[in-house]
Amino acid sequence: MKTVLITGASSGIGGATAIALHNEGYRVFGAARRLDRMKSLTELGIKTVVMDVTDERSMKLALKKIGRVDVLINNAGYGEFGAFEEVSLDSARQQLEVNLFGMARLTQLVIPGMRARKDGTIINIGSMAGKFGGAYGSWYHVSKYAVEGLTDSLALELKPFGIKAITIEPGAIKTEWWSIAADNMIKTSSKGPYRKAIKNKADYFRTINRRRLASPSEKVAKKIVKVLRSENPRFRYAVGGGAKPLLYLRRVLTDRMFYRIINR
Repeated sequence: MKTVLITGASSGIGGATAIALHNEGYRVFGAARRLDRMKSLTELGIKTVVMDVTDERSMKLALKKIGRVDVLINNAGYGEFGAFEEVSLDSARQQLEVNLFGMARLTQLVIPGMRARKDGTIINIGSMAGKFGGAYGSWYHVSKYAVEGLTDSLALELKPFGIKAITIEPGAIKTEWWSIAADNMIKTSSKGPYRKAIKNKADYFRTINRRRLASPSEKVAKKIVKVLRSENPRFRYAVGGGAKPLLYLRRVLTDRMFYRIINR
């Protein structure tokens, strides 16, 4: 039985993936900063551990409890939104610390065991936001662009040791992520020169979960199950919430045409 570790498992994609893989017969560990946020997982028989991806001691203690990790799913992350001019560099560093460096350090910690066994899978939850820019979300887009480059590099570097590295690129998914990002946006930039545009974008973010475009977290979870069944998975998979058509347009349209559509 393979052991899976999923970060950010308290809700959304992480929680849905933990349940899907548990139902597939994997030994699943859901990780989050607070155990009480994962009560619904423990009620299903899924194991949970406390982990803060910005705290190395926390990660090492959790890994000691888990032992062998065959599949690592780096899902923990959030969106630091606001006008670039007004987002502090401390906030920007924290965005990268969670979305990039925490993921990277945890990956470093599990690679030696995978390499020794010549088997393992690392799945990094990126975003379609890692393929284009977006007003008032610059640091989030930076973090997801970085996830793309890092995961591709890992896929090439670790292939000789039998380890796979894959990026999942979700589109609009029905999670609390949108309301948190909207709150961050308002907190940072609701009183400055960008306040009108910020309010409009925050209002739009708060409607995403009610829109037909948005997909349930379970759609991403099902894709991850299929990826883990594949003997020769692709480097990346776009899934849910308009991700495939939007990324297709990104490839075939000029920058000017593509961003005209995005701005609408």
